[in-house]
Amino acid sequence: MATQTWNIDVGHSGIHFTVRHMMFAKVRGTFTQWEGSFTLDDADPSKSSVSVTIDAASIDTSEPKRDEHLRSPDFFDVAKYPKITFVSRKVERDGDRLKITGDLTVHGVTREVVLDAEQTGSGKDPWGNQRVGFSARTSVLRSDFGLTWNQALETGGVLVGDKIEIEVEVSAVLAKAQQVA
Repeated sequence: MATQTWNIDVGHSGIHFTVRHMMFAKVRGTFTQWEGSFTLDDADPSKSSVSVTIDAASIDTSEPKRDEHLRSPDFFDVAKYPKITFVSRKVERDGDRLKITGDLTVHGVTREVVLDAEQTGSGKDPWGNQRVGFSARTSVLRSDFGLTWNQALETGGVLVGDKIEIEVEVSAVLAKAQQVA
């Protein structure tokens, strides 16, 4: 199979994260505004690539006051750094999974991350579009991206954990070949 281009269907996909709160609880969140596409070559994954752009202000943890704080200069500083991006540099097969190595840019800082991905299925939707699904996960340290705001707790520890668990669920539609007139 040749390399094919797929557009991520954001309405049927999600970027989710989890972080420890007060050392013992977890806060879960998502980004509601983002876009992306990827090329996929099943026969030779090294010819594959991924690109995603996230609107940092679209962070949603189901708590409006916390979300406003996360948009502030204490965290994402969305006025100065409105976008979060991921651009792959390498895609490798690892058994029945894919390792997607790329550059994640958050808060103006770029770090290499590796996504552990698996294809979750493919087929035609009711409208005749070819679709493919993927699930991927990774973890990052927010301090690696300059996100260091925290508050010490009386009982020891800190309010916000450093490790962020990231999960991505993707449903993508095969891009239609452009016809030359």
